[in-house]
Amino acid sequence: MKAMILAAGLGNRMRPLTDHTPKPLLHAGGKPLIEYHLFNLQRAGIRDIIINLAYLGDKIRAYLGNGSNFGVNIHYSTEPEPLETGGAIVHASQQLGPEPFLLVNGDVWCDIELGDFIQHHYKYPDRHGHLLLVPNPDFHPKGDFALATDGTLLDTPNDITLPRFTFAGISLLKPELINHYPHKRQKFPLVEVFRHAISQGQLSGEVYNGRWSDVGTPERLYDLDTYLQHQKAGMVRDR
Repeated sequence: MKAMILAAGLGNRMRPLTDHTPKPLLHAGGKPLIEYHLFNLQRAGIRDIIINLAYLGDKIRAYLGNGSNFGVNIHYSTEPEPLETGGAIVHASQQLGPEPFLLVNGDVWCDIELGDFIQHHYKYPDRHGHLLLVPNPDFHPKGDFALATDGTLLDTPNDITLPRFTFAGISLLKPELINHYPHKRQKFPLVEVFRHAISQGQLSGEVYNGRWSDVGTPERLYDLDTYLQHQKAGMVRDR
C-alpha cells in the first residue's frame, strides 16, 4: 500500500510562521510535523509515500530527500500551484497507482497507529473509502459527518438526532472514489467527492477518541508543542 501526504498548502492561517517555512516543517515536540507522519507510516509497514509540493516545496524536498533517513521511499508530486485536496490526488494519480492508498493531511497530528486504522478498513470491502473521525473540537462544534450503526458515513446536517463528528484528515481511499467523481477538474476540494460518495452510500468511517490536533493556527501549534514536550519529559522521568 502507498500513502500520500498533503503538504502543498499556503498555510495562511499560520502566518507569520509560514512566511518562510512550509507548514509541514513547523516544529512541535522538537521535530517537524511531517516527521510524525513518516514514522507512523513506516511503523504501519508503508514504505512508498507520495508528497505533493507547491508553496515552498523545495524546502520540504531538501529536508526529506528520498526518505531514506526515515526508512521510507519518498516520491514528490509537484504542482504548478496548490490544487486543493481533490486536485492534488488527480495530479498524483499515476504515482498512486490502482490500489487503495492512505491519505494524510500534512497539518494534522494524531497518536493513532495507522496500521490499526488500515485493518479497520477491511471491515468494509465494498466501500470506496474509510474516514477517520474525531469528537468535535471547540473550533468546529458542528462537525462534518454522522455515522450509521453499520459504519456507513452520513451527511445529515439537519438531523439533530444523530451525533456528528469531525473529519480527522486521515482516510483510506480507493482510486475509483476520485475516478468516478463526475465533477473532477484541475483544482477542487476533496470534500466535494466525499459528499457525492456519501450520497451513494460509498463511504464508511470510525471515531477515534485518542489525541488529535488540527494544527491550523499558531495557538494550536503551541498547544501541541506543549503537550508533546510534557510527554517527552514524562518519558525521561520514567526511565
